[in-house]
Amino acid sequence: MRKVGIHNFPAIDRVVYGKAASDALNDEAVRLDAKRVFLIVSRTLNTKTDEIEKIRHALGGRHVATFDGIAEHTTRKQAAEVARQAKDAGADLVVAIGGGSAIDLAKIVIMAMEHDIPDEAGFDPFPMGPGVTVSPFRSPKVRQIAVPSTLNGGEYNAAALVTDERNRLKQIFFHPRMMPVAIILDPALTVHTPSKLWMGSGTRSMDHGIEALCSPAGTPLADEVVLAGIRTLREGMLRTLQQPDDLEARRLSQYGAWLAAFGLQARVPMGASHGIGHVLGGTFGVPHYYCTPVIMPSLLRYNKPFTEDAQQRLATALGEPGMEAAAAFAQFTKKLGLPGRLADVGIGEDKFDQISKIAINHRFVLANPRPFKSEADIVDLLRMAA
Repeated sequence: MRKVGIHNFPAIDRVVYGKAASDALNDEAVRLDAKRVFLIVSRTLNTKTDEIEKIRHALGGRHVATFDGIAEHTTRKQAAEVARQAKDAGADLVVAIGGGSAIDLAKIVIMAMEHDIPDEAGFDPFPMGPGVTVSPFRSPKVRQIAVPSTLNGGEYNAAALVTDERNRLKQIFFHPRMMPVAIILDPALTVHTPSKLWMGSGTRSMDHGIEALCSPAGTPLADEVVLAGIRTLREGMLRTLQQPDDLEARRLSQYGAWLAAFGLQARVPMGASHGIGHVLGGTFGVPHYYCTPVIMPSLLRYNKPFTEDAQQRLATALGEPGMEAAAAFAQFTKKLGLPGRLADVGIGEDKFDQISKIAINHRFVLANPRPFKSEADIVDLLRMAA
């Protein structure tokens, strides 16, 4: 049992579930007295389904514009461009409908709107990272709502991952009010999500729970909630794998992602799986939803001497009491049909030195429960995952 610590509560009003996204979003716009709603949406949902049109219809005259050209790894340049479009439209509420990139884009767009950031260089005066304890941003006047179509869980977090394309680095920007003011869960919206993305994003959400459970800065409340989330996610994802059109299985998966992200909500720092994953994605273009299955089993083995009790609880939550947590997690992701090694996502040993040089200073790598004393330690971990 943890004996010392602080539990933080996020700047979020509510999570809405059990309603169609179109109805729930209109209700939230009315509640917030939003007159000009700017949508940032998945292009697939916008052009190949009627989901976004149903939302526009429900909003009626409150809808002012829709943007659907979201970059896979949210970029500074696009954030500035979309913020300009939202300001030109007079937006008083921004809504993200889609996966993690849509949600991260909405978070950073409201900051670019607040500070009139014109281009990618406009983010330079707002440093984030190790040593920055207070966000350099002002509180945004415009807030955002998230309607997720994947299981990533980043919507429960007041930070955004944004790629600086000038040096191919993924950075974390944070302000408490970058947390969505509301999150809307509608399983019907997710039936259009490709299976690999659904399953991979679910492992990313599990990653949030695992890293919070293993973190020295975790809290008793976060521990219990994320364990429940991991159990619920496992059940929901396996059921969805067997029956992709089972809305109850998808609803269960969404609830699991919500619970597994509780450490994120409480601002428990993530560990090296997240930190190295950011390098794999931002610098080497690995899809975010493949980073966890290729790194987490090796990281669990690396961290085991420092997190043995947490890992025993994790193995039980994964349905394998008595098994090594690393093996239980690898077995689960293999059932989902996901890649299990770095080589499976195009990362060979020739890239290990560059990854380690970037990752060694990442704030989440620095927060890992077992310290990395040097870049060589990270290279050793990458070799375990090769």
